[in-house]
Amino acid sequence: MEFPKQLDCIIFDMDGVIINSEEIHKKAYYETFKSLGVDVAEDLYKTFTGSSTINAFEKLVIHFNLSKNPKDLVLDKRKRYISFFENDPNLQLVEGVEEIIQFFYTNKYTLILASSSAMVNIDRVFKRFNLDRYFSAKISGADLTASKPNPEIFEKAVFLGKTSKERCIVIEDSDNGIKAANAAGIFVFGYNNLLSENQTLENADVVIQNFEQIKKFILPNE
Repeated sequence: MEFPKQLDCIIFDMDGVIINSEEIHKKAYYETFKSLGVDVAEDLYKTFTGSSTINAFEKLVIHFNLSKNPKDLVLDKRKRYISFFENDPNLQLVEGVEEIIQFFYTNKYTLILASSSAMVNIDRVFKRFNLDRYFSAKISGADLTASKPNPEIFEKAVFLGKTSKERCIVIEDSDNGIKAANAAGIFVFGYNNLLSENQTLENADVVIQNFEQIKKFILPNE
């Protein structure tokens, strides 16, 4: 897919794009798996990346034939995540992301957050790093009927951005998120975050190693 001729709206994923939180999500997941007495292989865990927590635990319950309620497991995992989040002083924004957010904001683009995380986690990140001032809307995939790779979250982002999909771009770091953008018909940058494990980014329109590379598409003569 070609980069938009007219760009109005930038749609950001959060975990792995805005904040390097994949590691603490993984720790929280695996502590929860341990409490359940299940051994989750890396291949199975990879399928959870980019999808909502409820979707992940629904898969897990079916896969291991557990008698647990997935909603209870979501709450259990969330408590563990919060503990890691609040007690990790080294948790930081992804390198260069605040600068590119400020660049888009200064140049009057509409910014929409479209994350599979629960809204309580989104709000926690945005409060800690003072990001609300930049974004017009925040969407949690946990509040929708379907999770990435379903395109619903990005279709809603386009609607909230008050534009057309042809005037939007998505920035994602997960294969599930990229597939969701593909299905929504939106140009997608695959951000190669080295901390986001086992993601191929093979379906991205362009793979980037840093956010400065996006500017070359917006300011081709600079």
